[in-house]
Amino acid sequence: MDIAAPDLHQQRLQRVADLLKACGARRVLDLGSGSGGLLQYLLPEPQYERLVGLELSGELLAQAKLRLSSHPGAVPGRLTLICGSYAEPQPGLSGFDAAAMVETIEHVPPESLSRVERAVFGWMRPERVLLTTPNHEYNALYDMVPGEFRDPDHRFEWDRARFRQWVQGVARRNGYRVSLSGIGDWHPDLGQPTQMAVFTRGGETRPR
Repeated sequence: MDIAAPDLHQQRLQRVADLLKACGARRVLDLGSGSGGLLQYLLPEPQYERLVGLELSGELLAQAKLRLSSHPGAVPGRLTLICGSYAEPQPGLSGFDAAAMVETIEHVPPESLSRVERAVFGWMRPERVLLTTPNHEYNALYDMVPGEFRDPDHRFEWDRARFRQWVQGVARRNGYRVSLSGIGDWHPDLGQPTQMAVFTRGGETRPR
């Protein structure tokens, strides 16, 4: 987790969980599911028929299994945890109603972003993709020096202009429309600490 206030991460998870519920999704992918934080929000909701967590780290996947195994909603066929990368096509994970990518894209080496785009938006092609990532401009409010990242494992952090450019390009190339917003306390010059993009298949991109 990054250096921002701990409750910011819970705000992210709650916002994504609320949007998934509101859109009526029944089959959801959690791409880069970590230790299962978002899945813990989703499991109590009877609306979800299938929940899949995809995580490359075996250690985090083990934590998720431990965290979620005692939940009454974690029944076989409803919850599946898979060790793997969302930068690669995943057989059986195409055509889901929605996918979430919460604070995970910034862990991807920049040279692998095109592979992520092809795998997620070209191969898996969920109806919706909900993606959050840090707003690098906001780091000044955390007393960070220019160029410093919130987590040592982050491979990059985008400002709002660069994020907008990337998500609009992904949407255009893959037949999605996208809307942008933020999560956390708003600053008039620096925006919000977390950036969010919601991709929906079909239609035109809506500018911020």
